Amino acid sequence: MSEKAIFAGGCFWCMIQPFDTQPGILSIISGYTGGHVANPTYEQVLSHTTGHTEAVEIEFDPEIMAYEKLVEIYWQQTDPTDALGQFEDRGDNYRPVIFYTNDKQQIIAEKSKDNLQNSGRFTEPIVTTIEPATIFYPAEDYHQDFYQKEPERYEQAHVNRANFLEENW
Repeated sequence: MSEKAIFAGGCFWCMIQPFDTQPGILSIISGYTGGHVANPTYEQVLSHTTGHTEAVEIEFDPEIMAYEKLVEIYWQQTDPTDALGQFEDRGDNYRPVIFYTNDKQQIIAEKSKDNLQNSGRFTEPIVTTIEPATIFYPAEDYHQDFYQKEPERYEQAHVNRANFLEENW
């Protein structure tokens, strides 16, 4: 039986590839969650009026890929000390969030966050929030698998993120 994990860490274009290449990943969808408008469009989310965050919904086989490992991969894709966006992506729609879908995921995410805070890796507080999952709305088709469809634009968007990650992880 599969499970779903939902992570927000800046632009969803950059959040697909690190998970997509892992064993046990059944599907990954770019989309929007956490807001108050049904079926938001990309333009609406960018307007900062819907309350949504860009996120990825990952369907995975927990017998092959443990949720703990997904959370570990997630941390390595974000700046967990930046609550106001990620890298060049600024605003509430780019905030870092782990959205849990059940109590077990919540416990795992909170423990992982505590471990990261206590590791001393970062001098600033870990501000990534851990919140209950709400309705996830898939993004428009052109946003799906963006790194494969538009490799040049993906690389351009990914440069600042890649530099930060190389320096900090």
